[in-house]
Amino acid sequence: MPTITLASWNVNSLKVRLPQLLDWLTHSSVDAIVLQETKLTDDQFPVDAIQEAGFDVVFTGQKTYNGVALLTRRATMGAPVDVDLNLPGFPDEQKRLVAATLTHLASGESLRFVGGYFPNGMTPGSWKYLYKLDWLRALRTYLDTSLKTYPRLVLGGDFNIAPTDLDVWNPESWKDGILVSPPERQAFQDLLSLGLTDSYRHCHPDEVGYSWWDYRMKGFEKNHGLRIDHLLISDALMPQLSEANIHTAMRAQAQPSDHAPVLVTFNF
Repeated sequence: MPTITLASWNVNSLKVRLPQLLDWLTHSSVDAIVLQETKLTDDQFPVDAIQEAGFDVVFTGQKTYNGVALLTRRATMGAPVDVDLNLPGFPDEQKRLVAATLTHLASGESLRFVGGYFPNGMTPGSWKYLYKLDWLRALRTYLDTSLKTYPRLVLGGDFNIAPTDLDVWNPESWKDGILVSPPERQAFQDLLSLGLTDSYRHCHPDEVGYSWWDYRMKGFEKNHGLRIDHLLISDALMPQLSEANIHTAMRAQAQPSDHAPVLVTFNF
């Protein structure tokens, strides 16, 4: 039975993490991956290295901050088509969204893959927090429209939202703070209400699993983390959902990103 594996990973600087990414792609079965925080202007993006590794890529970036990319394995996936870079109609210079339609060569199945680097928000009540909520509302509108055209859709990325207390290592210490505040969590639920499912929580309803750990205070070693990286899948893809996981081993490498890749696999 043909399978399609999608992933999302906040690399926290592609310049630093490129060797890790290429090695992981070589030894994994990932067919397509969305990246966040590439932190590279487009002229500095390592297109040649990624193509030499057997992947097509679409991307948009900026210096020092943000930046997103979508990589597809050439041996298993057709080149991305109908590409969107950033939220249509949302006046924003920050490079936070990439989307494309992908076709699996073996099965002929197509789906829409959307990757986002959601704003952090800094602190509740700040202008960055209000920008985050505005961006989330614009994203919901975009997805609502997209789902009408592309009912088989996956939304991946660094959401900068831990949806429930199960996704937080010490809920009391984080209570009402950034990443877990009620408006942010409501925005996450608003995305689900479009007909999307949190793939990891669906496959692991009661399991503690984190995708981000602070570099400070031995956050990873103590497993003081948050689950803020997600892959949401549309209702039309639910029958094909096979598994969803977090590849925590990437966080244990030398010079790691503070995030681990998250993955979802479909059977077609």
